[in-house]
Parts: sequence; C-alpha cells; structure tokens
Amino acid sequence: MSNKNINASEFNWKEIIKNYQVPKVWKSIWQLCNSFLPFFVIWYLMILSLDVSYWLTLLLAIPVSGFSVRIFIIQHDCGHGAFFKSRRMNDWFGMFCSIFTLTPYHYWKKSHSIHHATAGKLEHRGIGDIYTMTVNEYLSKSRWAKLKYRLYRNPFILFVIIPSILFIFLYRFPISRSSALKKVEPSVYLTTLAILMLSVSIILLIGIKSFLLIQIPISIITSSTGVWLFYMQHQFSNTYWDSDASWDYERAALQGSSYFKLPRILQWFTGNIGFHHIHHLSPRIPNYLLQKCHYENSVFQKGSVITIGSSLKNTILTLWDENQRKLVSFRYLKKLKHSSI
Repeated sequence: MSNKNINASEFNWKEIIKNYQVPKVWKSIWQLCNSFLPFFVIWYLMILSLDVSYWLTLLLAIPVSGFSVRIFIIQHDCGHGAFFKSRRMNDWFGMFCSIFTLTPYHYWKKSHSIHHATAGKLEHRGIGDIYTMTVNEYLSKSRWAKLKYRLYRNPFILFVIIPSILFIFLYRFPISRSSALKKVEPSVYLTTLAILMLSVSIILLIGIKSFLLIQIPISIITSSTGVWLFYMQHQFSNTYWDSDASWDYERAALQGSSYFKLPRILQWFTGNIGFHHIHHLSPRIPNYLLQKCHYENSVFQKGSVITIGSSLKNTILTLWDENQRKLVSFRYLKKLKHSSI
C-alpha cells in the first residue's frame, strides 16, 4: 500500500468536484439496465442449472452476486441523492433495489449518512461501520470481553458469518438502538414484507428447496463481499481517527478512506466504490463519475492506495493505537508487553 497524504487545504476541492456532482439520467438508466437484466437472466439460468449440476448452480451464483453488489451500489447512490436529480426518483429506485439487496433502504440510508458524518471520529464508532477498539480500551477489558472482541474480529466470523446473519436475518427488523434511526424503523418492516412477498411468489413457482439452493449462496457471497469492500476502504494501517475536538472532515475523507485499486472487471461490478476517498469527500458524485474525477485530477491520486493483496494483509489490523495514530494487530500487544517489562 502506498500513501501520500492529500492536504485538502492546498487546493479548492469544492470547486473541482462540483463538475462531477450532476447525475446523467441516461447513464443512470443504462446502469439500471446493465445491472438488473443480467441479474434476472442469470438467476433464471440458475433455476435451469439445478437439473444439470448443483456445481453449475454455484458457479452461476458468482456473477449473480456480482450484479447484486452492483445493484447495492445503485441503492447506495440513491441514498446519497446522487443517482437521479429527483429525490423522489432516488427514493423509489432505492427502495426497489432494497428488495433484491435485502437491505432496508431508508434505514440503511440514515445509518450510512451517520457513518459519513462521523467517519474517523473516535467517539462515534460503531454506527454504519465495523466497531474498532483502541489499544487502551482493549487492555482495560475483562478476559471475557477480550475474547468476544477477538472472536468478533476473526476474519471468517467478520466477513462470512456476521454479514450473512446481518443481511438475511437482522435486517428484517430494526437492530440499532440509535434514536436517530427510530423514525425510519417502519421502513424496515415494509422492506421485509416486500421481500417476503417476492420470495413466496418465487417459491410457489419453483419450490422452497430450489429457492433456498439458489438464494442462500447468492446472499452469502453478496453480503460477504459488501462488508469486505466497505470495511477495507477504511481499515488500513495509517488511516485517520481523531477526537471530536480536532476531527477534520477533509482529512477524514482523504486520509481515512482509500483508493481500492481493483482489476477493471471487479471495479465495474463494485460500481467504482474503490474510489472511496473521493466518495467520502463528495457523496453526491454518482458512482459512474468517480473514476473520471479521480483520473482528471491528479491531486486525488496521492492518497492511500490498497490492492486485493494488501487488503488481505489488512485483515489482521484490529486495534487503533492512539500513541502511534495507526491501526495495529493483536500481535502488537505482545511487543507492547515486552517493551514495558
């Protein structure tokens, strides 16, 4: 991972990004078409594949999950008011996407807006992001609390078990205790009802066994990929965290978010979410203009760059060291213990 901090005070970033904040209707409609149509077609092919080989069904689950992630990015853009100029259009299409992503639109939209407003604030961890302890917090915990945190941050649990439970089950009900989300709790039940109606309709056509054999691997792959993407964009060694008193929006966006450099095909399926530093600087830029903004303005090319390889290495970074101002692994605690002896 390379890192050259971008100093937002050295250039007028607001002037630069305003040219990219206007959605293009034809591009948005085309993205809806090239995401939903292949999703439906391959889903149907998965039904047919059950009579051939379940291995073929599982193989087809991979591209379907890719399109599902792409649909999630469309929902994500709608939540930011970035996909269409009309707020009503954004909300209608965002809610439509939510039926297929299993993610309650208005509830996630509000939670995600809190994430954008507080990303990198030490006092506001845990809403819309993966909870991360500081070294001192961890050391002050009981053995049981430490064990729970270690289990929570285990890569298999964090990227496979938890995402599947979250998207398939927990998102069917309001799960946050935040008072800011109380007003949008009814939308969770409406989304659950819509998902239930669609699922029952499909089950009546193909049977519950076929439905589960198709949908379960799609949900597992999609949810794991989604959590992994959003997690990795902020969890790298020299990311940005600070207290409320000294927290800075520009630094949180440009230093606390990365450019996830993915192969072109994965960049397409993930809706350019890898240009996360630009997205956090301006959530109103549609996903299909993030790459253009990145490459047309060299100043945005100086930030933290991660790749698939470096992101895998970053999975061991589990604690924020306030002294070094960087993320560290549990192994660091052994060094800390030895140095204090």
